[in-house]
Amino acid sequence: MSSDSKLLRIANAGGYWGDDPHALRRQVQGDLPIDVISIDYLAEVTMSILQKQKLKDPKAGYARDFIAQVEPLLPEILKRRIKIITNAGGVNPLACAEALAAVAKAKGLTLRIAVVDGDNIAERMGAMRAQGVSFQNMETGEAFDAYAENVLAANAYFGALPVAEAMKGDPDIVLCGRVTDTGITLAPLMHAFGWAADDWDRLAAGIVAGHIIECGAQATGGNFTDWRKVPSFIDVGYPIVECAADGSFVVTKHPGTGGLVTCQTVREQLLYEMGHPQSYLTPDVIADFSSIQLVQEAPDRVRVSGVTGRPATDLLKVSIAYADGFKATGSLILSGPDARAKADCFAEVFWTRCRQELQKAGLPELDAQCTERVGDDATHRGLTPAHQPTEILLRLSARSHDKRSLEIYRKLLPSMILSGPSGVAVTGGAPAISEVVSYWPALIPQACALPMVRNFGMDEEGRLELLSQRTDLEWPVTNGQPSLQEPAMDPWCEGTLASGGMVRLPLMRIAHARSGDKGDTANIGLIGRSPECYVWLRDNITAARVQKWFTGLCHGEVERHLVPNLWALNFLLGEALGGGGTMSLFIDAQGKTLSQALLRCEMEIPEVLLTTIRPENAPCAGELVIP
Repeated sequence: MSSDSKLLRIANAGGYWGDDPHALRRQVQGDLPIDVISIDYLAEVTMSILQKQKLKDPKAGYARDFIAQVEPLLPEILKRRIKIITNAGGVNPLACAEALAAVAKAKGLTLRIAVVDGDNIAERMGAMRAQGVSFQNMETGEAFDAYAENVLAANAYFGALPVAEAMKGDPDIVLCGRVTDTGITLAPLMHAFGWAADDWDRLAAGIVAGHIIECGAQATGGNFTDWRKVPSFIDVGYPIVECAADGSFVVTKHPGTGGLVTCQTVREQLLYEMGHPQSYLTPDVIADFSSIQLVQEAPDRVRVSGVTGRPATDLLKVSIAYADGFKATGSLILSGPDARAKADCFAEVFWTRCRQELQKAGLPELDAQCTERVGDDATHRGLTPAHQPTEILLRLSARSHDKRSLEIYRKLLPSMILSGPSGVAVTGGAPAISEVVSYWPALIPQACALPMVRNFGMDEEGRLELLSQRTDLEWPVTNGQPSLQEPAMDPWCEGTLASGGMVRLPLMRIAHARSGDKGDTANIGLIGRSPECYVWLRDNITAARVQKWFTGLCHGEVERHLVPNLWALNFLLGEALGGGGTMSLFIDAQGKTLSQALLRCEMEIPEVLLTTIRPENAPCAGELVIP
């Protein structure tokens, strides 16, 4: 533990594969003493990419970036006694451990490395289906039979329990396969404080801590609505949680680093990729986000407390990736005058010619096509008022299960550069065709995927030497159930809004927001800038209103959930991401821009509402100019 024996400091140094390669260095060398650093590399699509790499090379299949990032820092990591926990192991944690041992040997160092795997169930799916495991889509209810032959990867989401077990061997580095983003933060808390596997409130607090820091700088000013408040994005400080044994913790960052930690930045991250706020499901516990309390303790220090949890279910989520055809995207720039008219003309001519050529070749029509005018409402579809853009990046995308159809498409695009409207700037030749890897979530009994936990040392030759192994680790079978009861409609400050004039303003004036994705569903967390703003948002921004604003983009149902303790509403927009993942042809396939789209929407609001917003929660002046 840190010099203050009552606290465990856990830092995050990455939220996805491709995150800042220097974040680990800044966390290791920062002013605050760090006990544990967690790094998250995996997403659903990442697993299939790593699986393909492993098929070509048995020694591949892990995030090689991790080795490159940790190699120059190993001596300092060991000197400072910082433990690293990461899912960089991907689909081949043992190979990752061997590569790490080789790097350590070259530096004359000896490492203790723990490996957590057993999550890869792809080769056992046939036997499991024969035993009655259906792999029914947990979101749509669709049967899995039609996709079973196209599986590329299938990984169960382990929780914190096997990682906590691995830490009993006192490893320097824990390498995991598919462990939940939150599990790699909860595990060291369970180990350090002796939290039991059924200590639901403390486990839920650890899950919330993990959720806040799992996406790197998103908790410390990155992707923040009021981005002008962030003093600097240069060398932005990644998040750190200082955790106490009772489950309370403080979110902070190293002094002197860029970024910002406020209740606003933490609220936004808490709402990121949220489903039902009272039922944040993990293999370890069901966390209730409606119980979270935030206090700005000091500059760049937010205290989090009051988290409650309930028993976990007896199921594990499985992320299945399957081959689902091909897609391609090409683009070119149309310049003014009349850029929009030129873009519309070019797109109409192109798609008409494409259909004609496919018919002549006797090939099937495209499964899907998408026209996006970047610079003119590509991400905020239908919300931009009529205007005259000076230039447009015309983005034309197509998807097909027949690769030959896409060959027609890709060769046709550059052939039209000189046979369409004027003012075309070439941005490349024929677009490349890529494979579509689709995402299928399912649930399986925990007993179908038991983790393997191994602790290794290094022999004199630098090879891994097995010290201990456990393969019989099981979660407590609790069969917990999610609660779907909404929090009470607390009538805060209703009298404040009862009188006065009205003014038409964009929602950004009284709210900030964060959006994310889960498959084809986008979530938007809309957060009031004061409790009174929340009350007004609660009473006026309905699911039906959001559905109407996003007509043309959201083709499914819109759900709304209340999170009054965070002054927030959480909206789930079904069928809003063009299929999601690599299937989507949208330029924003992950819905990251949808929060800003919602904040642009205008409403008549009570003018007195503006007086309830404290200066630190108010938007910056430049953010009020919304076209």
